[in-house]
Amino acid sequence: MPIYKKFNKDFFKKWTPEMAYVLGFFMADGYMSVNSRGSEYFAIQITDKNILEKIKKIINSEHKISKRIRKPTERPIFRLQIGSKEVCEDLRKLGVEELKTKTMRLPDIPNKYLGDFIRGYFDGDGNVWVGFVNKYRKTKTFVIHSAFTSCSKGFLIDLRNKLSGINFGEGSLYKTKKNAYVLKYSVKSSTLLYKLIYDNLKSDLFLNRKKKVFEKYLKIKNAVVV
Repeated sequence: MPIYKKFNKDFFKKWTPEMAYVLGFFMADGYMSVNSRGSEYFAIQITDKNILEKIKKIINSEHKISKRIRKPTERPIFRLQIGSKEVCEDLRKLGVEELKTKTMRLPDIPNKYLGDFIRGYFDGDGNVWVGFVNKYRKTKTFVIHSAFTSCSKGFLIDLRNKLSGINFGEGSLYKTKKNAYVLKYSVKSSTLLYKLIYDNLKSDLFLNRKKKVFEKYLKIKNAVVV
């Protein structure tokens, strides 16, 4: 007999800041599966164990986080997997499907939770970079760039449209050699992204290393985000 492990089965039934974050993270680094006996599972896997521990805590899960080592030169992958037909059905109602990689679209997110959802997705499949451009000219320029990655072009188009409605620029949407899509933003929109996902934050649901990159840029530029 399988051992029953507790967790909050109602977690995805109601929008909250925590639910929005975990949903965003799941759409970046999660998946659903059905085994040969018809049992349904949802899982999140990532190399950052710390954020997975936070997600496990926020959904009140007793499940174990597993560890898989790919190659000696690569960081291990950590996975939280939970079996629940009810939760998988709730995720489907939010627009998530088993084979979501290339077909997923942006869910209908209440505006008050947009920043939390985007922070979750960004922590899973986003990146931020700061550095100098025009290095070989007399005057170098210190800049910040941020980007979202997805195998679903439609998802990034939806995201770009949503962000352009709140004064973000159009960004640059392009396809990589590995058949993924990237939505990239430059300085102005990247500072707006910082405000959107971190302003008024009342929880520790974020990847600290990404937040620090934004703050490094703001500190060096002596910028005040208001």
